[in-house]
Amino acid sequence: MKSIVVLISGNGSNLQAIIDQCQAKNIAGNVTAVISNKPDVYGLQRAADAGIPAHVLNNRDYAERADYDSALMQCIDQYQPDLVVLAGFMRILTADFVQHYHGKMLNIHPSLLPKYKGLHTHQRAIDAGDSEHGASVHFVTPDLDGGPIIIQSRVPIFADDQAEDLAERVQQQERSIYPLVVNWFCAGRLVMQNENVLMDGIQLDAKGYAAD
Repeated sequence: MKSIVVLISGNGSNLQAIIDQCQAKNIAGNVTAVISNKPDVYGLQRAADAGIPAHVLNNRDYAERADYDSALMQCIDQYQPDLVVLAGFMRILTADFVQHYHGKMLNIHPSLLPKYKGLHTHQRAIDAGDSEHGASVHFVTPDLDGGPIIIQSRVPIFADDQAEDLAERVQQQERSIYPLVVNWFCAGRLVMQNENVLMDGIQLDAKGYAAD
């Protein structure tokens, strides 16, 4: 069983989806620790409820980004993770940190990458008049929200949508695809090689698995 460390900054709905699938034995691994850069977020309660060690490493306690990332690496590495999962972890990571977990760190982003990197993706998709939106799971590289895509899930945008409506629709998809990808990785089916994604030894399309 693989060791999975999950980093959060908030509610932890994707964390919960992963915990649930681990407990249901649908993931060949276990969440061995949850780390938040913010205190008093609900994701920490989710970890406690599941009996998972939880840590708060407040970024406000560190003057330099590199110092924070160094401390974060030390906290993570005590659990000897096979996989590090960013689940709403709202931090831009240093290149050294990313390199340390090269090929074994995942992120989920609420857009159909490469569209709308960064924040406020739902409103940006509405403002652009897009007909669809979605979520992307990708390996993490030093390029913000720019690592190779593993899978995307699409949702429609309706004429009367507000950002909150679209966010809820996207989050429902996130809770399905993120545990799926975590299991692919833990089962040894998924690897990053030369900045490409290989699934069962076959290189995926630039838009990921089942791009259609």
